[in-house]
Amino acid sequence: MKHRGRHRRRRRGRAVRAFLTGTALALTAAATMISASQATVTDGPGAVKPLTASADREALRLSEHLVPQAALDRLAAEMGPPVGVGAVLAGADRTLRDGAHCTDEERWALPVSPAASRAYCWNGADTEGWQPGAVTTSGDADDDGLWGAHRVILSGWSRGGGPAAGRGPARVAFVDAGDLERLTYTWALLAVPVDGGRDYRGLVSPVSGMVWYQDKLLVTADEGGRTALYVYDVNRVQRATVIGEAVGRVPGGWSAHGARYVLPAIASYRLGGGPDAPHPTGVSVDRSTAPDTLVAGEWTLDGGDRGARLWRYAFDTAPGRAGFLSADAAGRVGAIEAYRTEATGVRGVLAHEDAWYLTQGAAGDERRGRLWRQDADGARAVTCGSDGAYGCWSPGTESLSYWAATGEVWTQSGRVLFSLPLAAIDRSAE
Repeated sequence: MKHRGRHRRRRRGRAVRAFLTGTALALTAAATMISASQATVTDGPGAVKPLTASADREALRLSEHLVPQAALDRLAAEMGPPVGVGAVLAGADRTLRDGAHCTDEERWALPVSPAASRAYCWNGADTEGWQPGAVTTSGDADDDGLWGAHRVILSGWSRGGGPAAGRGPARVAFVDAGDLERLTYTWALLAVPVDGGRDYRGLVSPVSGMVWYQDKLLVTADEGGRTALYVYDVNRVQRATVIGEAVGRVPGGWSAHGARYVLPAIASYRLGGGPDAPHPTGVSVDRSTAPDTLVAGEWTLDGGDRGARLWRYAFDTAPGRAGFLSADAAGRVGAIEAYRTEATGVRGVLAHEDAWYLTQGAAGDERRGRLWRQDADGARAVTCGSDGAYGCWSPGTESLSYWAATGEVWTQSGRVLFSLPLAAIDRSAE
């Protein structure tokens, strides 16, 4: 169990900051070439605009649904005692390649500007047929950047070719980031208990948004058009006893689609639905607010006629509610702030102090994505030097995760996991 007796926010900027320092990662020539015809920032999404009408807030309301404790206890009794993050990391049996050993094709996923300071590549055989999604870290979980004695990165993936087009089971890589020269990891299947805890099914959804806060992992899910956040407890990881493609109870034990571990959901948050309900895509933690908040962005069509909504929920501070969102007695969770941006096709969303950072993927004939820094005064794009070209970002980042103790932003695109200083993003967007 995580010890929580530290003084919050006072340990930022200490020796842990050295954890992610180093020279900027050099990109290949292919990754640094920018077309001479690249557009410049002549117009942008403008300032974020507050949404204050009650109808706007109502569309963002969540309802909390807890998995019965008896079901979780029954599953643990059948599968064996749950384990924690430390035990999972001790079983890490795979290694990420350092950026110097990534292929030119893989390096294309890196941003041109600002340059990544760290980069690692996932093994092709290990991720073939899987779609990369969100990233979160122990920097989200606690403001000292540690979970116990560990520095950890969690990376979400979903399987293609499932029952819905392009969808299949979802999983999370637990990455031991204690030694940045050698990142090791292992997989845990994201699951949902069924039949009163006698079995589980896989979460069938892309993992576009994921946040680790205290001992809870919140994951965006879109199953059959029903949008939700599923909640997992990182202290309740179960071991799979049979290594196979099946999911759930099988002859001889429990299988997790090839993963060694299973994370069963303990709760979910669901939007009320209706024609104005948003489709959340990216989520992240904002530790610059009091209390800490979960921020979310809405999926909209690339180049569509409607910009995205951005909003935040407060994390609960009540005893026994660590990691849950702040809900009323009826289990309703209201957005405490909401905004509209004119940006479309928003994927990753990050908020820190008075700024919102939004990523857009490569669209149309563009080969790269964009990153915007927005606030109440306007918007600035991350640019590629003095010519003002702004298609400089990675083409497919689904999420942004800010490691406050080190000042770094972590994300992934394609088979590349990378980080860079938030200060570098701010300088590029000035």
